[in-house]
Amino acid sequence: MKKQQVSSSFVLLLICFLFLATFCASAPSCKPSGKIRGKKPPAGQCNTENDSECCVEGKYYNIYKCSPTVSGHTKAILTLNSFEEGGDGGGPSKCDKKFHSDDKPVVALSTGWFNKKSRCLNYITIYANGKSVKAMVVDECNSLLGCDKVHDFQPPCDNNIVDASKAVWKALGVPESDWGYMDIYWSDA
Repeated sequence: MKKQQVSSSFVLLLICFLFLATFCASAPSCKPSGKIRGKKPPAGQCNTENDSECCVEGKYYNIYKCSPTVSGHTKAILTLNSFEEGGDGGGPSKCDKKFHSDDKPVVALSTGWFNKKSRCLNYITIYANGKSVKAMVVDECNSLLGCDKVHDFQPPCDNNIVDASKAVWKALGVPESDWGYMDIYWSDA
């Protein structure tokens, strides 16, 4: 009887450990670093192409110095961005100071994943909708700054964003009516 109690206790302990390990592994590994206060954009200064959000006067937005840990399949949110001149992406891309065609698979990564340009002009693989696509990293989706002219008066990015051109969405076979936000996984290519 005593051997059976020890065995049952061990199994219960093992189940608790596995639950905690799973919970901790899925818990966010990056917390907000602070907040910035939104400023009202001057008339016509916030480009709302691709349903981009404009900063709201007085609203506080989280900022992040970090992003979740990168793994072989890093969970993220895919968003839609125009990298063309005059598009909602704002100025030229941070990696090469150029604009890029929305017909090319290019992305901007949240500040932590952009990692001080360490992924510039390298490819990542994006997995979603039963498909995958390789896209070149050309820009940072700034998680520290926003609500200013340089960032098109848009809020800072969350820490888990892969901001993608139309070409990425097309390659993933997502109907155009569903473009905007989608759960994905990505990895360095």
